Amino acid sequence: MGTARFAAHAGRSRGTYDIRLALPLSLIVIVTVVDILAPPEVHLGPFLVAAPALTASFAGPRTTGLIGALAVLAQAVVAVVRTSLTDLNHTLQIISLVLISLLVTFLAGLRERHEQQLTQLRSVARAAQEVVLRPLPHRIGPLRLAAVYLAAEAEAQIGGDLYAAARTTGGSRFLIGDVRGKGLEAIGEAARLLGAFRAAAHWQPELPELTAYLEAAVSSDLDTPG
Repeated sequence: MGTARFAAHAGRSRGTYDIRLALPLSLIVIVTVVDILAPPEVHLGPFLVAAPALTASFAGPRTTGLIGALAVLAQAVVAVVRTSLTDLNHTLQIISLVLISLLVTFLAGLRERHEQQLTQLRSVARAAQEVVLRPLPHRIGPLRLAAVYLAAEAEAQIGGDLYAAARTTGGSRFLIGDVRGKGLEAIGEAARLLGAFRAAAHWQPELPELTAYLEAAVSSDLDTPG
């Protein structure tokens, strides 16, 4: 089921990407044709710069550079058809288009690298949270258990929410809480509290003693100089 969902998501993303890529390509074709057919005093070549600039907003540097190269080629075709490549007006337009295409290609590379870093950080943090929040058993003593983690926001999958369960001689013990903060720091605080609970739940069977132990463990961590 997970593989099927991933494939469906990848297919939708690819379809959306193809639609967005069709926009700058269509822009190049339309501007080129209209510019060739336009009167001599009308110059639409500067509009070609929108093609690589638009591509840089969603694609990587390779695709952005390719669209920029196509825009420059289209401008060269317009120059040859209307006058010549040595015409000052068209020469300046081509030079400007090359420079802007190089700039937006560089910016697309920076954006792609930044997105990759964010994706990697999210992946590491989610993995850390999955280690901290171990899956609850389906049954503990006479009780059936079920748990689900629902983030308040789609991008907020990492935080200090915590839960755990333990079966002791004194009964079943459950811990549900939320530490202050978010991200990896919050996960670290939750891990300390969960570790203390799992360690003490079995040899502190009475609830008041367990609560006091957890309070002392958290307080000692807060008092430790960072």
